[in-house]
Amino acid sequence: MFFQHVYDKSLAQASYFIGCQKEGVAAVIDPKRDVDTYLEIAKQNNMKITHVLETHIHADFLTGSRELSAITGAALYLSDEGGEDWEYEFDHIGLKDGSSFMVGNLKMDVLHTPGHTPESISFLLTDTPASPEPVMFFTGDFVFVGDIGRPDLLEKAAGMTGSMDAGAHEMYKSIKKFSDLPDYIQVWPGHGAGSACGKALGAVPSSTVGYEKVRNWAFRFGNDENGFVKFLLEDQPEPPNYFAMMKKLNKVDRPLLTEVPKLKKLSNLEMVEAMGKGIKLLDARLKTDFAKGYIPGSINIQGNNAFATWAGWYLNYDEQFILLADDSQLDDLTRKLMRIGLDNIMGYVPSTDAFVHEGGKLDTVNVIDIDAFKKVTEEPNVQLVDLRNATEYKSGHIKNADHVFVGTLLKNLDKVSKDKKVVIHCQGGDRATIGYSLLAREGYNNVLNYSASMNEWVELGNPIESK
Repeated sequence: MFFQHVYDKSLAQASYFIGCQKEGVAAVIDPKRDVDTYLEIAKQNNMKITHVLETHIHADFLTGSRELSAITGAALYLSDEGGEDWEYEFDHIGLKDGSSFMVGNLKMDVLHTPGHTPESISFLLTDTPASPEPVMFFTGDFVFVGDIGRPDLLEKAAGMTGSMDAGAHEMYKSIKKFSDLPDYIQVWPGHGAGSACGKALGAVPSSTVGYEKVRNWAFRFGNDENGFVKFLLEDQPEPPNYFAMMKKLNKVDRPLLTEVPKLKKLSNLEMVEAMGKGIKLLDARLKTDFAKGYIPGSINIQGNNAFATWAGWYLNYDEQFILLADDSQLDDLTRKLMRIGLDNIMGYVPSTDAFVHEGGKLDTVNVIDIDAFKKVTEEPNVQLVDLRNATEYKSGHIKNADHVFVGTLLKNLDKVSKDKKVVIHCQGGDRATIGYSLLAREGYNNVLNYSASMNEWVELGNPIESK
């Protein structure tokens, strides 16, 4: 058996390439959308991809299953569980609890494991030439290392009222099914630490059934189903705005994108005219470079591993946008965006140089240090705004700080004063710079950015409150 774990750090998302070397055939589980990765693995190992599998209709990324199938001719093996509301709207081979199929000499058994979503399935792999016993369990968003999938996304992100509580009870039943598996079976989940599909995912890529039964919180409740449900639903992180669109696009018959797009380099005039029409400019430079000088109206989202997630909070799928990024970043950033379906890129500009050369004036971020922060927050008519998520804020915040999560900032501008001096901060400064750029774009000229934020505040022994 050939096995390769493919991990996308930007979305903390795992996919799997599994091949039968004797027969020269392979399956890919939950592929990302830039599928050239899997084509290269197949080429290097002289294998043909014949099966493409999904564990469920994903909310956090746009799967590349159909792109990979279109290129290779592989059959799509997808869940037919969950009822009519959870049916894929394109041709596929439907799987139910108890289904099984072969990939060469590798046997895949299907377990229906609802909870995260009603149609969720997991794959139990047996390498039949080596042993009659199963050896690997691909759980998708069912069981993670140290955590389990959250059942609240359908309600919070997709607006399906009442699904959260029902999903939590289904997850309790699925956990019991997991507990019946042999302890030695390897567990390969769909996500790792940093994913918004759980609240406490472990950083290691895999586990075993036995390890999870000992260390995973979900197995500590015994017969206390209500206690399990309560703990599972509380303190889950806010789901990004784009999750609802992913649920839709992963289910319907959509246009395919079989290659990574090559972006058009825009002139300064094209950029300025587009921004004048309301097209957003995403500045992917470091927050420190952005602070020193940025094109008015641009939004700073650094081109790091969180780039796509934050872009998904602020970009709409029916509008074009522009990137400000160095040529060396373009392939990486384009891949990150296409993985969540943000393909509608008008083009890019490599820097602010042309804008300045042609007479444009850059704005700067009003960054303050801790001494200035302490001084200004003691003044009258000042609002202190904590941009972190709700769980972070509750666990410890600076006295008198109002909470406005940066992801939903544009929907809560009424909570940020235009009459007072506003001081913003987050945990390490990245989200504060995003917030600053959003507020500046909305006409706020009264904002100060304590960029060092909570990391420095706590490190220097300053007091915090919790509630």
